[in-house]
Amino acid sequence: MRFRSLGSGSSGNGTLVEVRSESRTSRLLIDCGFNLRQLDQRLAREGLTASDLDAVFITHEHGDHIGCAHALSQREGVDVWMSEGTWLATGAPDYGGRLRLARDGEAVEVGEMQLQPFTVPHDAREPLQLRCTDGARVLGVLTDLGHASSHVMARLAGIDALVLEFNHDVELLSQSRYPPFLKRRVGGNYGHLSNAAAAEIARAVHHPGLRHVVAAHLSAQNNRPEIVRLAMAEALGAAEHEMLTANAAGGSPWLDA
Repeated sequence: MRFRSLGSGSSGNGTLVEVRSESRTSRLLIDCGFNLRQLDQRLAREGLTASDLDAVFITHEHGDHIGCAHALSQREGVDVWMSEGTWLATGAPDYGGRLRLARDGEAVEVGEMQLQPFTVPHDAREPLQLRCTDGARVLGVLTDLGHASSHVMARLAGIDALVLEFNHDVELLSQSRYPPFLKRRVGGNYGHLSNAAAAEIARAVHHPGLRHVVAAHLSAQNNRPEIVRLAMAEALGAAEHEMLTANAAGGSPWLDA
C-alpha cells in the first residue's frame, strides 16, 4: 500500500491511496476538494485519469473536501462514500445509484483495501476520518478536527503511516487578521488542530513501526512549514529535515505505508 497527497490546504484537499496485488491495483481518493479540471491535472501528473479510481471517500461536506465529488461521480460513474449526515448537509443530491453511505465503526471494502471510518469532533454534520489497511499495513488519515477524543486515539493505535492535520500556530492565529469569531472557530474544540495539539497526537501514536507522518492542512495564513517541521521533529525524536509536509499545490510524494 502506498499513498500521496494530491494537495492539502484550505484551497482543496485530496489523498490518493493505492494497493497493488498480483491480480489488480485498487485506488481510492480520500476527498476531492478541487474542481474537475484541477483533479484531472493532478491525477495526470501521476500518469492516471479519474477512470482509474475505484471509489472516492468524502470525509465531510466542507467545500475544500467535497469539491467536485458529485460531478466526478456523474462523469465517471464512480462510487462515492460519505456519511448520511454529509450527504444531507449537501442537499441530498442524486448520485445515480453511486452513493454509498458510511458509518462509524462499519468497515468498507474498496478493491484490495478495507476502510474503517471513525467519527471526529469537527463543525460538520457527521464527519468521518479513516483507517485504511491492505491487511498488512495500516494508514491513518486524520484532518479537520478540533481535538483528539479517546475514540480518535483508539483508531490510531498501531498505524504504520499517518496523514495528520497541523493546521495553525496558536500565536500566528491570535495575531492574524481573521475576525474574532473565525479565530474562535478555528481554535475551538470543533475547529482545527494547532501544531501543539497535532504534535501531541504524533507523540502518542509514535512507535518503532511508524514509518511516516505527513503534516497536512497547513493554514496559509496562520502557519509556516518550518514551524511545523520543528514541532514534528520534537514529537517524533527525529531531524527537522526528515519531516514531511503536504502543500496546496503539489501535495506530497508517494510514500509506502
